[in-house]
Amino acid sequence: MEYSIITLILLFFSLVYFRAATYYNITDTPNQRSAHSVVTVRGGGILYPFAFILFLIQKLFSGSEDITSYLVLGAGLFMLCIVSFIDDVRQLSSKIRLVFQFLSVIPLLYFLGVFDVVSPAWIPVCFIFIIGILNAFNFMDGINGMSGLYSLITLATLFFINQNLVSFTDPDFILYPSLASLVFLFFNFRKKAKCFMGDVGSMGVAFWIIALIGLLLMKTGELKWILLLTVYGVETGITIMERIRLRENIMEAHRRHLYQLFVNDLKTPHLWVSSGYTLAQIIISVIVIGTDIPDKVLIPLVILITVAAYLFIKVKIKKQISHDPL
Repeated sequence: MEYSIITLILLFFSLVYFRAATYYNITDTPNQRSAHSVVTVRGGGILYPFAFILFLIQKLFSGSEDITSYLVLGAGLFMLCIVSFIDDVRQLSSKIRLVFQFLSVIPLLYFLGVFDVVSPAWIPVCFIFIIGILNAFNFMDGINGMSGLYSLITLATLFFINQNLVSFTDPDFILYPSLASLVFLFFNFRKKAKCFMGDVGSMGVAFWIIALIGLLLMKTGELKWILLLTVYGVETGITIMERIRLRENIMEAHRRHLYQLFVNDLKTPHLWVSSGYTLAQIIISVIVIGTDIPDKVLIPLVILITVAAYLFIKVKIKKQISHDPL
């Protein structure tokens, strides 16, 4: 299908969902931890599993021979998104969510062919790493424009790599979630967002991006591509360590992320903060793409510099707002 038609279908689907979500009260009501102040439709990220359905339809009608592998991946995606959407409607326990996150990773690893090439001893590491990324996207989805913009630039980077450096997947497999991100941002990248991504969206797009980066890793054998998620990874990792130090439940809502300090304490506009995070990732991604430095040097170097910059900014802000230093 033409991309303009796909975009219109996604736009129409969003409008239909908004009416249904409003009718059934699938909305987000502000509380003391919120970074917003008005009741907003939740679960707008349902666009991503719907975009995957459109992608499957396109593959089916084009007579693609690899439709089976995408169906396997879809099983994991839909399992994850259904549970995440239920959590958006009525909160589930973290244990239930983790069980289904674990189960959804199995078809993902099968799709990537990990079970055929990775030592069994490393499989648990793959599960932990992937579940960590899924939850990082979920934790970071807290202000207008953040996850939609970050996901879009990550997908755009992957598309550039696929088209200009190494072909690792069908271009449509990158373009469909990109179009979903554009449509979502049309409603979310605003001072007063019309909808929030919800767990269904943050988990759905993270799962799709992990699949793409996984394909790239398997194709090239280079681990440096995990740095395409550096900003989210560093922010989430340090925040979790901070909360563990403070003996807090890391699965409960909080306001300790750097972006939350910017928005809630410094009153920085959401869209500025979201754009700043995305710009930081763009800079890192350009460095990753443009350098030939070996992985064993590049990965720790980029992470170390990012951690140092993050801690410097966070400590400075905490001092400015008279909070306890990190």
